Amino acid sequence: MKMSNKCYDILKYIALIVLPALGTLYFALAKIWSFPYGAEIVGTITAVDAFLGALLKISTDQYNQELKPPEDEP
Repeated sequence: MKMSNKCYDILKYIALIVLPALGTLYFALAKIWSFPYGAEIVGTITAVDAFLGALLKISTDQYNQELKPPEDEP
């Protein structure tokens, strides 16, 4: 799975900043204003965030593997 640096940076920003902030905001407002489906929406946001984090980790590992110099075999 290859992605451009720009795409990676945007997805990382979404995963680290936007989705957790959005989940926290909805959770707080749902409690204060009795918005519907608080647990379901926050759970969905968290699941999407975890999935996105896993994809970014896979991408990072593949990128680092490509940069790693080949090891000498005995």
